[in-house]
Amino acid sequence: MTRLDLFIARMISQRACIEHAIDLTAGMEGPVFELGLGNGRTFDHIRARLPRRDVYVFERAVASHPDSTPADDQLVLGDVFETLPMMLERLGPTVSFAHADLGGHNAQKNDTFARAISPLVEAMMAQGGIMVSSDRMYFDRLTELALPEGAMPGRAFIYQKQG
Repeated sequence: MTRLDLFIARMISQRACIEHAIDLTAGMEGPVFELGLGNGRTFDHIRARLPRRDVYVFERAVASHPDSTPADDQLVLGDVFETLPMMLERLGPTVSFAHADLGGHNAQKNDTFARAISPLVEAMMAQGGIMVSSDRMYFDRLTELALPEGAMPGRAFIYQKQG
């Protein structure tokens, strides 16, 4: 596959998993966390699909398209290793849906980061909550689910917190 093909596969997989997570969490309350804003495309999509849900975005510095920039009360700025524990203390383990697209182009660095962030993500998830990630995560109490139709293996991952 070319780099363009890989990018398209990632975007199609990301959208399919986000849509599946929205369907799976339709009856749940609790906030939605977007870990990493980037250009703001996935935040904009989630915000449009879940207009009555609180969507919090975690980012070091805002560099998104103006149309995809969260309001100040939706933005949690700083190092995610500090801001996730802060939000856990504030909200408890109530997150119904989390999405993370935090990786870069170095697979080894992405894996190291995923291993470090997984316990923080796991702690914030509500029972039955869904986590969608661009990278494989490492959880004790979240089970990897089968990918929905349209998602390509290795391009996205989806997990659910079990009892």
